[in-house]
Amino acid sequence: MSHLNYNHLYYFWMVCKQGSVTKAAQALFLTPQTVTGQIKALEERMDGQLMKRAGRGVEPTELGQLVYKYADRMYGLSYEMLDIVNYSQRANLLLDVGVADAISKQIVSKILSCAVPEPEDEHIHLRCFESTHELLLEQLSQHKLDMILSDCPVDSARSPGLFSKKLGENQMCFFSYTVPQERSLIECLSNSKILIPGSRTAMGRSVMQWFDSQGIQPNIMGEFDDVALMKAFAREHREAIFLAPSLYTEVVNGDLALHLIDRIDDLKEEYYVIFAERMIQHPAVKRICSEDFGYLSV
Repeated sequence: MSHLNYNHLYYFWMVCKQGSVTKAAQALFLTPQTVTGQIKALEERMDGQLMKRAGRGVEPTELGQLVYKYADRMYGLSYEMLDIVNYSQRANLLLDVGVADAISKQIVSKILSCAVPEPEDEHIHLRCFESTHELLLEQLSQHKLDMILSDCPVDSARSPGLFSKKLGENQMCFFSYTVPQERSLIECLSNSKILIPGSRTAMGRSVMQWFDSQGIQPNIMGEFDDVALMKAFAREHREAIFLAPSLYTEVVNGDLALHLIDRIDDLKEEYYVIFAERMIQHPAVKRICSEDFGYLSV
């Protein structure tokens, strides 16, 4: 039996992961023609068709699914080996963290501070990347990230091999740079321009449901994935009211112009760490998972 060309197998595995030859070629820095040729060579070796058309992309045939199952285990183990070798080198421990753009950066900073140890004998090289929850999950499953900090957990049924742990939650509040004239919160929100998290975020969807439950028809001036940007925009539009975690009450004390309007008991932003099984023993992940972040629930 002739030797298996593992480069051919890897290209086939990448096409299955990406869903198309073009995307796989981009990830591999090759031309689509090269990738197609390599897969044809693998099909000759396997004596059967491995891929078939599916809309604008491709998907594995029955034989391809069998080959992909073994290839996925093989390359998953190879990435796991590289990760273990990487974080076993105590002199320079690399940690690539994906940060969901919807989560408060103040919260992220506090969580990541736990991951970076004080002793000099364990140096953590931290690299942070910001994107949407969905894109970060895709990068984590492709071993391009070590862990994710997000405002919602992972769906294990849709993302097998990924785990999430709730770190804490933070009550949401309404803030403004102008003291509202209205006495009640409902009147205030009904008569003011509102800034809220984006509709694609978990909190953005939750606050719209809360408005409905309160019978409020908000005059939404803007939606923002980044709370810091929302706060900066509110400073330029001082009549606007914006929603942010109660952790921002610390900012109120240092910013005399910012006013806390009210806390909302029914709205709480949750914080999760998401990681692949191979990262369970990573010292930074272990510290984060074992840390008590109860102080975030202020």
